[in-house]
Amino acid sequence: PVPSIRTDPLVSIAAYVAEYGLVLGMAYSTKHYSYLKPWAEEERRIAAEEKKRLDELKRIERELAEDSVFKGV
Repeated sequence: PVPSIRTDPLVSIAAYVAEYGLVLGMAYSTKHYSYLKPWAEEERRIAAEEKKRLDELKRIERELAEDSVFKGV
């Protein structure tokens, strides 16, 4: 049988602190993500509406350019 090795208390405390820190970090990031998600969805919705509006303006501009008086010039 292999004899047990006595671990330094400082090393065990550091291991527990590191593990606890990782768990707290995961909990914080989950909370932070759920807080920011609605804002990101709103920004995407606004960007999509703005893109629609700009595409409509470009389409109108293109149609006006086709019907322009200077078409043959």
